Amino acid sequence: MIQPSLQQQIQLAVNDLKMGKTIAYPTEAVYGLGCDPFDEVAVNNLFHVKQRPIEKGIILVAGSVEQIESWVELIGAPWEQAVLSTWPGPVTWVLPIKKPMPDWVTGGRNTVAIRVSNHPVVKALCKGFGGPIVSTSANVTSHAPAKSCKEVVEFLSDKLFCIDAELGGLTKPTEIREAKTGKVLR
Repeated sequence: MIQPSLQQQIQLAVNDLKMGKTIAYPTEAVYGLGCDPFDEVAVNNLFHVKQRPIEKGIILVAGSVEQIESWVELIGAPWEQAVLSTWPGPVTWVLPIKKPMPDWVTGGRNTVAIRVSNHPVVKALCKGFGGPIVSTSANVTSHAPAKSCKEVVEFLSDKLFCIDAELGGLTKPTEIREAKTGKVLR
């Protein structure tokens, strides 16, 4: 069987996202699991695959600041420069939300964790999808994250569509910072 091109894989993944399915994709350091963050059934399915409690909330990843600026307090905020100086890039920021987001996204808090990635596959996925997607490591909770499609299948399922492409070169998961305090959370 001929492997689809990277562009074809991205389009297949975007189609799955739009149908409420969970996908696996390369990020800066590990493979991630993604779905439509505003589709409760999709998010519940993703949490079922990971065996993770939904109360934790999720990290979103976007392909551009424009995809998230209507959701979070960023432009004109005291932390705007600090955040924008790291984006696009491997830093996730916990930002105050401007308008209500589902509890399964925020974990019931008035903040959301978001990263604007510079990884070409992530950017293409978010552009094709038309907004941010869920970004959580491709693993069962408390196990090491997958670093290839082969490991995604081995650890989780052969039913997930996995984009077979290179990781971004980081050796550890992306840093998480709190915008209001600048505190490093991970």
